[in-house]
Amino acid sequence: MITGFFDWLRDPVNWSGIDGIPNRLIEHIGYSVLALILAAAIGIPLGLYIGHTGKGKFLVAGLANAFRALPTLGLVILAAIIVGPLLPGDAAYLVPSIFVLVVLAVPPILATTYAGVEGVDEAARDAAYGMGMTGGQVLFKIETPCALPLMMSGIRSAMLQIVSTATIAAVVSLGGLGRFVLDGLANQQYQVMLGGAILVALLAVAFELVLAFVQWLLVPRGLSKRTGRRDLVAETAAESDVKEEELVAAR
Repeated sequence: MITGFFDWLRDPVNWSGIDGIPNRLIEHIGYSVLALILAAAIGIPLGLYIGHTGKGKFLVAGLANAFRALPTLGLVILAAIIVGPLLPGDAAYLVPSIFVLVVLAVPPILATTYAGVEGVDEAARDAAYGMGMTGGQVLFKIETPCALPLMMSGIRSAMLQIVSTATIAAVVSLGGLGRFVLDGLANQQYQVMLGGAILVALLAVAFELVLAFVQWLLVPRGLSKRTGRRDLVAETAAESDVKEEELVAAR
């Protein structure tokens, strides 16, 4: 099977046309990015509001637990059966699939955003109010930057969920890399199925690396524990000074 996978990968036929790897890869990326943007547009504002005001905390635990228990494949098929006939053309399978991806991606983004805001040190929050900041300024200048590490971890987790679920959504005629897995299984072409699964795994790793880099860029240095060269030099010098003072004191 491994040899057949490499033969399938090297075959030029699989790199062109609507069923080719590049087109399927672009479809999978498009569905995943669209679903993540929609989920973030719902989960982040809601998480910030709940974390800042403390209102609606039951939604966080309730939604997170409820959506974790949902059977992914069954939800995709059910959405396609209910919503699909109401929509024309490609929207009949695209909208239900994206809806399911968003539903599954919102809970981790919502939960981590809420946890990040709620976990902000009360002293920092009180100091901001003491300086005359309004509630909105405290939210966006203090709480949101402090919550960014947890928020980004939720977004990364949601993206992994989306990439894997988009593969399953191919059962309702959604394109993407999941077509290779399903078509390979249906036609007993296991090298194709293996190829699709490996491409999905590689795409998930690529998204994880990209989002990790985005997190590295967005999260303030003091919160991400990043240490630059200058900081290392300063820390080393400070440690040397401390040691010298200890030696002098010992003498």
